[in-house]
Amino acid sequence: MAGFARARALPALIARAPWWLHIVVGIAAIVFGLLLITRPLSSLTVLAIYIGLSFIVSGIGDAIGASASESPGVGVAFGVAWVVLGVVVLVWLGRSIDLLGPVVAIALIVGGVVRLVRAIRGTTDERIAAGISGAADLVLGYVALQWPDVTLIVLAVLFGARTVFSGVQTVWRGIVAARESRRGRAPADLRRPAGRGRVAGFGRTAGFGRTAGFGRTAGFGRTAGAVLSLALAVVALLIGSQLRQAAPLIDAFAVAPAGVPGEPGHLVKWEPFERGIPDDADAWRILYTTTDHTGTPVLATGLVVRSAGTSGDRQPVIAWAHGTTGYAENCAPTLVEPALAAGALPALDEVVAAGWTLVATDYAGLGTPGPQPYLIGEGEARSVLDSVRAARELETIALAPETVVWGHSQGGHAALWTGIVQSVYAPDVPLAGVAAMAPASDPVGLTGSLSDVRGGSVFGSFVVAAFTASYPDVRQRDYVIPAAQKLVREMSTRCLSEPGVFVSILSALSIEDDRPLFSRDPTTGAFGARLDENTPRGAIEAPVLVAQGGADSLITPSLQDAYVEARCAAGYAVDYRTYAGLDHLGVVAPDSPLIGELLEWTTARLAGDEPVSTC
Repeated sequence: MAGFARARALPALIARAPWWLHIVVGIAAIVFGLLLITRPLSSLTVLAIYIGLSFIVSGIGDAIGASASESPGVGVAFGVAWVVLGVVVLVWLGRSIDLLGPVVAIALIVGGVVRLVRAIRGTTDERIAAGISGAADLVLGYVALQWPDVTLIVLAVLFGARTVFSGVQTVWRGIVAARESRRGRAPADLRRPAGRGRVAGFGRTAGFGRTAGFGRTAGFGRTAGAVLSLALAVVALLIGSQLRQAAPLIDAFAVAPAGVPGEPGHLVKWEPFERGIPDDADAWRILYTTTDHTGTPVLATGLVVRSAGTSGDRQPVIAWAHGTTGYAENCAPTLVEPALAAGALPALDEVVAAGWTLVATDYAGLGTPGPQPYLIGEGEARSVLDSVRAARELETIALAPETVVWGHSQGGHAALWTGIVQSVYAPDVPLAGVAAMAPASDPVGLTGSLSDVRGGSVFGSFVVAAFTASYPDVRQRDYVIPAAQKLVREMSTRCLSEPGVFVSILSALSIEDDRPLFSRDPTTGAFGARLDENTPRGAIEAPVLVAQGGADSLITPSLQDAYVEARCAAGYAVDYRTYAGLDHLGVVAPDSPLIGELLEWTTARLAGDEPVSTC
């Protein structure tokens, strides 16, 4: 019985810790909270340490601040639980970011429920503060669950603010306790209410003199801190909701009707399209049949754009292969804003004015179900060639057989592969030229260098998602560090044009500040072999233009120089043009000197002029 009595007395003993301990713990909480707020992009390991330590000091603060007017056992148990979780984070969960986020989010939700239960006890200001704090924890936990790949960063800011507020309250309790101890009294904030024993007399006395002011100030501070915590959590919730709502939506256009042709290159259905189209042009969105790199029938969407009022004229075709817009199904240029510009299409007005028809594929898997052939040459090229075939079936237009392929970045890779596979896969789509702008011509070199690019892990997530979905022998767990596997999966679901991509960038920066994304060199083993087989090395019968910006940090000039040098050494003709000072997107910007040269080069190809080689 004596042991049981001592155990029951322990919470009350902890709750009445000396005033100096309140101040020390409160200052520690403020320091760790400020570290979380001011350094949210610390490496994942360091961030996990900050969070674990913040849990510990917050838990100690909760335990020693458990008021005797509540059930001190509940308050102490709640604080001890946070301390234990902090130790677990430091010892174990910090090594597994996949587990850390959900565990912490659930802990916040459970803690919020406990605080709400505690809100039915205590004085009025204590009930209000506990209730608001509980609501803040619930909202913060929900936000963390909604953003699993950035939970640590969300917690860094929001839990950091919560820790600072908690620390300020703990310091204030210590100040009040110190002042009261000098007067020979129990701290007003820790007294039992009237009717619970001798301390009640102090409660009545507190109504006269300065002690009451401290009590009211402490209560106000507690409530104000809780309100600020809840406000920050609600702001995070609203921002997260807005980011999700801003993501492109998949519509019903890709749902194929019955009787879809089994052969590739057939038009399934079409509809008028207006977003981002020049006033003097008409456009149609198309759904058509194609095949993936294995020959399996799939569907793809795309756009056909031509000058208005010229439906009877047989116009040459510019087959556009867009740059990276994302990996997920909803990242198709026909779905995102601003449509064609999202894939870095240059000179649309000039294409229309020149009397050319633009046929722009989304690639299979963008806008339609199934994996996107991201940097998978055969799949990209078939989507390009079959879009031209399908556009010919539109009854409202007439197309000439001459076709020039343009592509940028990922699309430059697709354009080169289109030139390689055309003669075998689609001999009915003769190519007059292939223009590859800042092409991802070396998937091995590009993937291997992504760790040197700030934010390169975002593009790395697209490559991992595509190759693991398309090749059974490439497994994510074999190449991506365990701590980042969930982050990589989440990053691959966001489009580059949606506001939520900033979440991916934050995640990428956190990974890169900690350690490389890849646990194993992605250019080796099965992954490296698959990347290598998607390097566009084959013969291209059409004239080839390769354009490269001299300041491109994503697809570097050295990689492009090496690719072109290898092409020339193999006996292939290439017109290689470099542009000093232009970066990856700058090379296709409206003021880039490439634009005028590209239009002149395309005009010459359609006219059948002799091409120039720089080899």
